[in-house]
Amino acid sequence: MQFMPITDSIFLLLETREHPMHVGGLQLFKKPEGAGEDYVQNLYRELIDTAEVRPLFTKRPAAPVNSLGQWMWTRDSHLDLDYHVRRSALPNPGRIRELLELTSRWHSTLLDRHRPLWETHFVEGLSDGRFAVYTKVHHAVLDGISALRHMTTALTEDPDARDCPAPWAMPAERRKPTSADPLAFARTAGRTVADLASFPRAAVKTANQAFREQRLTLPMQAPKTMLNVPIGGARRFAAQSWPMETFRAIKKASGTTVNDVVLAMCAGALRDYLIEQRALPDAPLTAMVPVTLRQPAAAERGGNAIGAILCDLATNEPDPARRLERIARSMADGKQLFSGLSPAEILLLSAMNVSPLALSPVPGMTNYMPPPFNLVISNVPGPRNTMYWNGAELDGVYPASLLLDGQALNITLTNRAEEIDFGIIGCRHSVPHLQRLLLHLDTALTELDCATR
Repeated sequence: MQFMPITDSIFLLLETREHPMHVGGLQLFKKPEGAGEDYVQNLYRELIDTAEVRPLFTKRPAAPVNSLGQWMWTRDSHLDLDYHVRRSALPNPGRIRELLELTSRWHSTLLDRHRPLWETHFVEGLSDGRFAVYTKVHHAVLDGISALRHMTTALTEDPDARDCPAPWAMPAERRKPTSADPLAFARTAGRTVADLASFPRAAVKTANQAFREQRLTLPMQAPKTMLNVPIGGARRFAAQSWPMETFRAIKKASGTTVNDVVLAMCAGALRDYLIEQRALPDAPLTAMVPVTLRQPAAAERGGNAIGAILCDLATNEPDPARRLERIARSMADGKQLFSGLSPAEILLLSAMNVSPLALSPVPGMTNYMPPPFNLVISNVPGPRNTMYWNGAELDGVYPASLLLDGQALNITLTNRAEEIDFGIIGCRHSVPHLQRLLLHLDTALTELDCATR
């Protein structure tokens, strides 16, 4: 068995039927020219026959109940790939609407803790001839950034390549036995103690910047909104893409970053959506923006290595250009806070921003406690070039994240070649007309483009 870091076990301990703790993603692919009707079936069968699976995709909690199973990982020596990898077909007429509805249902259900915590679904029947792959994996196993990196390792820039592996397959050059390390437990526990010991320096830096400079966005300052209510287990998923060219033009004209432009786009959409629902608060919304602390080479180890910046979304500002300026300044202040700190200190400092959510399972706390922030907006780095998987061109990567009690909406996006792909997850009960957020995002991007010219 393997010791489970506390950052991983927290996601298992927090999970309930109303709060599934997995992340996922929906990928769209164009079939290669000349592909027959059995292309997806044959691809599925070839991948199912994978002889060796990465260790990351064979581990599960040592016990599937709330006991020591939340503190130790064990290996599944008889992995049932037919269970973890499945084929499905859309009902007529096979539109994107039917695909998103199916994804919404899959993303609402819990993963089986008696098995390794992941599933992949191949989806056929799209009327435009494309096919889709939906994957979900427990956040205790992989954070969203690591999950996307695992997916992209199976892709290639060569459209003629037909030997791309499954994301769960062991790379050929690494198929060799590994010996157990009897000191791994002690080293992991020692790192945890060292990380906790480094916390005071990070806390002092936060206090100095917050109270002397009085510019930092702090937790518990966000207004109560219709998005910060108790949630159920059912989800809705919405997805759409926009051209990267537009974001770059706004970035250049405004002297900000692409991520600042993305946040301003989301802020404008949220402002319009809440006005439409007659629920826009006077105070500005606050977003929690995750930042990765993991180096690309460390993705194979799995687990979680993310920090969190709180950003003022300036939703009380009607002018798009001034809203973008405030967001850029807020993000710069957050990044300045992290400068000079170690990854462990950043992780512990970030925990201060999200720790109030640990009280959300307590009955009544979500109704009466102010939210630490209003929603999560996450920008996950994706492939910069056009990618292929056994001849099929990647035509969309739409992240699907998780929700917590008091956090009924999550917006996650990733870049793909010259596109930015948005995935929006909302509580089916608490966020009405979720698809309208896509229209508001489009309007907000257009307004930013006009305002910064």
